[in-house]
Amino acid sequence: MFEAAIVCLAMNIYHEARDQPRAGQIAVGQVVMHRVYDDRFPDNVCDVVKQGPTYSWTEDFPVRNRCQFSWYCDGKSDKPKDTKAWENAMLMAFGVYNGRVVDLVDGATHYHATYVMPEWAETKTETVRIADHIFYRWDY
Repeated sequence: MFEAAIVCLAMNIYHEARDQPRAGQIAVGQVVMHRVYDDRFPDNVCDVVKQGPTYSWTEDFPVRNRCQFSWYCDGKSDKPKDTKAWENAMLMAFGVYNGRVVDLVDGATHYHATYVMPEWAETKTETVRIADHIFYRWDY
């Protein structure tokens, strides 16, 4: 049985990067792990992946379209539909979680697609571009 952390990490890789090359999938997973080890974020994988504002009456119900990773609270089903992509995401998550891959993103804690420009990007240090994602480190 897989640890919950690996499943949460795989879900993020699947939803954020399943159409990316292997390096892009690994990079997305590494951003989550860098956040886990950064004091400015929650200290476990599932809490990082599910981070976002919640309604005052329940901590289990996120505000729609306001999560750190948009897929988590977009109102759509999170169940993986592409079996092969899901299996690949699980493999990538296992490798990233267990530290079996080189850090491709130089400590990045943020990323976005090349076709958007979030306001926060100006306050972070760009580290690398992989496929259609740009990765950033949040320096202290």
